[in-house]
Amino acid sequence: MAGVLCFGEALIDFLNTGVTAEGPINVPDFRQFPGGAPANVAVAIAKLGGDARFAGQVGDDTFGHYLKDALETYEVDTSNLSFHPTARTALAFVFLDDDGERSFEFFRDQSADMLVTPQDVKDIWFRDAALFHFCSNTLTEAAIAKTTLHALERARKQGCVVSFDVNLRHNLWPTGKADTAIVNDCFKHVDILKVSKEELDYLEPEGEAAFVKAAIAQGVKTILITDGGNAIKVLAKGAYSEISPPATNVVDTTAAGDAFTGGFLFALSEQSDIRKAIANQSTLEAMTIFASKCGAFTVERQGAFTALPTLDELAD
Repeated sequence: MAGVLCFGEALIDFLNTGVTAEGPINVPDFRQFPGGAPANVAVAIAKLGGDARFAGQVGDDTFGHYLKDALETYEVDTSNLSFHPTARTALAFVFLDDDGERSFEFFRDQSADMLVTPQDVKDIWFRDAALFHFCSNTLTEAAIAKTTLHALERARKQGCVVSFDVNLRHNLWPTGKADTAIVNDCFKHVDILKVSKEELDYLEPEGEAAFVKAAIAQGVKTILITDGGNAIKVLAKGAYSEISPPATNVVDTTAAGDAFTGGFLFALSEQSDIRKAIANQSTLEAMTIFASKCGAFTVERQGAFTALPTLDELAD
């Protein structure tokens, strides 16, 4: 089984679970959950039985130590997780509508995860890791984007297959909108690209065909396009498939995409030849079906780490 290194933010999700009447006002209720997209993916892989590692930085505070403990509880390797001596751990407040869809308020200005430098990226990060995974949340400001690009270059030099979940959170970007040029520029370092239809339409207004053509021209080998409960499109050179995800009773979509990505990367890590697997249509279909089951399981539960499935739970 191949090792999977997930790089980026680990943060606290404060999930709005309802309100309590206090005199004439309603006071929102929040529960504290460990989260952060790359951390979620690492836990998703580990809970399925995979070899998951996490690289990033949290604050040397109550929340940071809670996150490290939570990752280790799920048997994620945290040897490349560091504590910043002064910067705080990032926080996200997650609000749910009646359909379980999310909106976010982030407290991430100069938080510890944003202060990882290129010098912090060590060769030891990539030891025995065949897959490297990241998302766009470490592209939102110039300094952390520089570190991310440096990590991508190091990963490629070490022979890693690189996975990129676009995962746009527009309110994390200084202008309130993701910089398409920065996101698209990463594609030249990427082998596996996961993007939602909404994100695709934002990144390439000319549509899917233009997006796919441009991504493949930059060297992307496999593209996974999700669209809520609609069919998942799987594209590789000479291959095109549409996979229908399972029907679900949506409670909370907080880690749905991360569960899907983690399930896909776990299934990929079990392949004897990873590069061959991401070019084989039948293998891609099987891995995507498995990943969609992981996502469907997760949306029926609250939270991120806690909602992700084990293999036994998927078999029930």
